[in-house]
Amino acid sequence: MKILNEFRCSFPACSANEALARAAVSAFLIPADPTAQELADLRTVISEAVTNAIVHGYRGTEGEVSICLRMLPERVIYIRVSDKGCGIPDVAKAMEPLYTSAPEEERAGLGFAIMQTFTDSLHVRSIPGHGTVLTMRRRLGKNDAES
Repeated sequence: MKILNEFRCSFPACSANEALARAAVSAFLIPADPTAQELADLRTVISEAVTNAIVHGYRGTEGEVSICLRMLPERVIYIRVSDKGCGIPDVAKAMEPLYTSAPEEERAGLGFAIMQTFTDSLHVRSIPGHGTVLTMRRRLGKNDAES
């Protein structure tokens, strides 16, 4: 896989850093000239992934969330969000719309459904007690310079 550009960052798993993650994705994508909708979709994807890591992965404990963004050939954006939290015992169940591991917090259970809707692919690898890695790809449409 040829990587045209890459950005990596890690930050404490606290909700204040969700905005940092959205800003990082935005800054990384600007040179690719995404549409406003593509940018909004990918900001939502990163927000959902980071929120899941913070809320469900660490469940109020301290930890770290890591992001890797890559620009690949043919305008494909690669996103990896990982944590070393509690992991997901049943990934298939967790990916069901409306399922939440924190119903007492009135969570909607739509995070994975949103990520699947706004990306071309979503892969979840999780080991209980060791953490979760989300890997997503999204191909951006052609920009004006390519037309």
